Amino acid sequence: MAKLWFKFQRYFRRKPVRFFTFLVLYLTAGSLVFLHSGFVGQPAVSQSQASPAAGVPAEGAELPFLGDLHLGRGFRDAGEASSIARRYGPWFKGKDGSERAKLGDYGGAWSRALKGRIVREKEEERAKYIGCYLDDTQSRALRGVSFFDYKKMTIFRCQDNCAERGYLYAGLEFGAECYCGHKIQATNVSEAECDMGCKGERGSVCGGANRLSVYRLQLAQESARRYGSAVFRGCFRRPDNLSLALPVTAAMLNMSVDKCVDLCTEKEYPLAALAGTACHCGFPTTRFPLHEREDEQLCAQKCSAEEFESCGTPRYFIVYQTQVQDNRCMDRRFLPAKSKQLILIALASFPGAGNTWARHLIELATGFYTGSYYFDGSLYNKGFKGERDHWRSGRTICIKTHESGQKEIEAFDAAILLVRNPYKALMAEFNRKYGGHIGFAAHAHWKGKEWPEFVRNYAPWWATHTLDWLKFGKKVLVVHFEDLKQDLFVQLGRMVSLLGVAVREDRLLCVESQKDGNFKRSGLRKLEYNPYTADMQKVISAYIKMVDAALKGRNLTGVPKDYYPR
Repeated sequence: MAKLWFKFQRYFRRKPVRFFTFLVLYLTAGSLVFLHSGFVGQPAVSQSQASPAAGVPAEGAELPFLGDLHLGRGFRDAGEASSIARRYGPWFKGKDGSERAKLGDYGGAWSRALKGRIVREKEEERAKYIGCYLDDTQSRALRGVSFFDYKKMTIFRCQDNCAERGYLYAGLEFGAECYCGHKIQATNVSEAECDMGCKGERGSVCGGANRLSVYRLQLAQESARRYGSAVFRGCFRRPDNLSLALPVTAAMLNMSVDKCVDLCTEKEYPLAALAGTACHCGFPTTRFPLHEREDEQLCAQKCSAEEFESCGTPRYFIVYQTQVQDNRCMDRRFLPAKSKQLILIALASFPGAGNTWARHLIELATGFYTGSYYFDGSLYNKGFKGERDHWRSGRTICIKTHESGQKEIEAFDAAILLVRNPYKALMAEFNRKYGGHIGFAAHAHWKGKEWPEFVRNYAPWWATHTLDWLKFGKKVLVVHFEDLKQDLFVQLGRMVSLLGVAVREDRLLCVESQKDGNFKRSGLRKLEYNPYTADMQKVISAYIKMVDAALKGRNLTGVPKDYYPR
């Protein structure tokens, strides 16, 4: 034993071993000090030692008692956040924030716990959970706006979106769908039926299958009376059968736009029509389609309650679109079991020509999901459920594609060819490439080498894409993006007819009232200059003339006039 001990001592006296041993001991001691400073505060002070003055430490005590520590490490109230530095120990007393920052904040876990506590308190202030409700596509429990995110949906996000629009209730379903409304029109069911977790928030519940977790928005009560976002639709002649066209009517002696919009929103109607001292509510229908606008001077009668507002007349109505969502075209599903003969219809376009927007319109107009030649997770998460299906599955009404090769084109039995002004399409695709579906490319990209290189490579493709589809496509319906924006009702009707679905006019009118969808870029970040040089315009003009000649050669309408350089 002595011999073994002697060998150990001789080994320990070697300089490298001794150095590393002391280093390990030093680091261990430092770690212990670090842990001690982070979690150990001043010993508790008894109640008899505490000062009666709020926030003033008792004499002889460095820190006031913060309460027994639990696993949650929460504080008694959020007001203590301002004095959070007291938990670090007596040697922080009297130092300002800058000095504490130099010494280091070792209470990160505590800070996160406090932050979580404050967030929970804010959640309780802004919304109150009121129960689980039955919901289906035929009779929505909440009949306001809706949106979907199958990847990042959270309770807060749903509540924020509904509160911003002035709704009183927010509901979540399938873990990813958010619905807003001013009242609940459904049956309350067992809480156990709302057991589906939120897609973007672990530990939270976002409804279930056809079951809605509903919250009442406390903060929305103040904003619910604001209808600054109600959309002005114009002046229209009184419909022939008023009671059928606009089923709700109320007399208002002190008429104003806000009062009529408020009434129709409360009644869950998307249209508010002012007729002097009468307010009418309803939906866009074939009896009142809002397609033939009149001169606004015919509706220029002052409101009795607002001198600077027009309230229409008994013969000519001023019409506003409320924030209530028209649910007549919201139901969507996959096609039934495919038939023996599979018919594939392409929704073909050059990138940036509005394909995603056209898919949104087609899904609302037909009630069936659209598919894709590709798979875009962001589109799937936003509600395009057909995105995940194989393009030959036969379950989708049409298939998005940007392909332009002969083999790819001939794989389809028919096609809707969407064509857009190349100047606009190139900029839209450049924004998508460098900023996402609804984002924007940075100015550095526009000013750098990326933009000229992009135009050089993509401008020829814009022309060859249309020419190839006209040449190799079997049955091609050409739709200009600009015409679709200008006259959605007619152009969308043409598209639906090609898809083999019966055209329902009321459904098309419903689509008109919510045509934007979730993928519209804001106009607030438009470029302040023209990014196209004279050489770029010269080249693109030549491509436009080629496409125009090809269209006219097939007895089709040529390109719109605004395709040529500005």
